[in-house]
Amino acid sequence: MLCRLGGRWLRPLPAPQFAVRVPPLAPASTVGMKHSALPTWAVASVSAVGSGGPGSWYEALAASTPVQGAEQVLLGVHSATGLPWWACIALTTVALRGAVTLPLAAYQHYILAKVENLQPEIKNIARHLNQEIAVRANQLKWSKRVARLTYLKNMRRLVSELYVRDNCHPFKATVLVWIQFPLWIFVSVALRNFSTGATHSEAGFSVQEQLANDGVLWFHDLTALDSTWILPVSVGVVNLLIVEIFALQKLGMSRFQTYITYFVRAVSVLMIPVAATVPSSIVLYWLCSSFMGLSQNLLLRSPKFRRLCRIPLTKSDSDTPYKDLFAAFYAKFILRK
Repeated sequence: MLCRLGGRWLRPLPAPQFAVRVPPLAPASTVGMKHSALPTWAVASVSAVGSGGPGSWYEALAASTPVQGAEQVLLGVHSATGLPWWACIALTTVALRGAVTLPLAAYQHYILAKVENLQPEIKNIARHLNQEIAVRANQLKWSKRVARLTYLKNMRRLVSELYVRDNCHPFKATVLVWIQFPLWIFVSVALRNFSTGATHSEAGFSVQEQLANDGVLWFHDLTALDSTWILPVSVGVVNLLIVEIFALQKLGMSRFQTYITYFVRAVSVLMIPVAATVPSSIVLYWLCSSFMGLSQNLLLRSPKFRRLCRIPLTKSDSDTPYKDLFAAFYAKFILRK
């Protein structure tokens, strides 16, 4: 195509051609490889590293130091005991629950017991403060809004002073959640790395291959999904039992506590289909962890164990907690029918 410039017709120069050399892809070695029993989408989430896509956050988590630490703990237990992997997963879960979460749960009950014992004193302070604010409001001609704000400000200060005095701020009771939930995530991701072949043992043997042959009962392959749904349903049932024990223990729950209870129930039910989409090794860990949580909750109701942990006595404590629990369960689920 010609163009005119200064009375002369010029022909534009041809566009430069760039030759791009693409190195051939190296053929993937198939020697010693075993096809995973997991669906393709389950493996892709951990096999595509550095893509920068939506799964990059999970890839960063899967390669993080805490997850690698969890992998080393599991490999160490397997190497030290020589047990099959299903037993190693169960043993590691019991050990972590007993060494980490049980002391934190006892501390949580200790804090909550002290907070409960402060309630009569808090109610007494609230009554006197309300009377004093009413007198001041009449003297100084405060509006209802000013009187209310003054009451709330002073009440928060006085309650905070009580918590400091007895060293029992309710926020300390949440330490269990901040430790237990990340621990649950890290171990779950570590087992997923094992099941998808993303991690190898130090001896060079594939952990994935070991898991595929170290199952028990109906789930012989720990890298596969549980097609019977026995493990996923068991996880949901045990979690629901934990929720119901908590609900039976709390008489006269507030509206907020009721909403939280319904929410946790829904999460427990939703865990069933979620557990049906992950390897059996992870579901086995979830089941062992939930069972230990149930046992932990029952143990912390024992008067002897509470005295051993120096948990203060409260008005809601019972000398026969298990008998009371069975009676409440029977009245709620059996007699109602």
